Amino acid sequence: MNTQQIELVQRTFALAAPMADEIAARFYGRLFELDPSLRPLFHGDIAQQGTKLMTVLAFAVHGLSKPQTILEPVKRLGERHLHYGVQPHHYATVGEALLWTLAQLFGPAFTAEVEEAWTAAYLLLAGVMQEATAEKVTR
Repeated sequence: MNTQQIELVQRTFALAAPMADEIAARFYGRLFELDPSLRPLFHGDIAQQGTKLMTVLAFAVHGLSKPQTILEPVKRLGERHLHYGVQPHHYATVGEALLWTLAQLFGPAFTAEVEEAWTAAYLLLAGVMQEATAEKVTR
């Protein structure tokens, strides 16, 4: 990611923060619409899961400008997701649900440039998670 993309993601996330509950609800609604087989991977209250999602997303977004501060926690997150039953192909579905959710909430402010920046951020984070998972599987 370049500096401009990082700034765009951080700026738009700051605008979205007051809508955290709505973002999480729409995200999970879209995720389960895209792939209903993912629903059983989530145990307990989905609202609590949404709070966790937004907390992790905030941590990652704020750390994009200092990636060394987030790499290890993101790797550990990937390893935990392996234990939850997440498969490599699920990452594409999650990315699609996230971008759709942001597009819905940002409306016209979700420009091609903003979408590209969020795509780059998601691919970076998902890539780190998947690498950690692959390393754990091959050990």
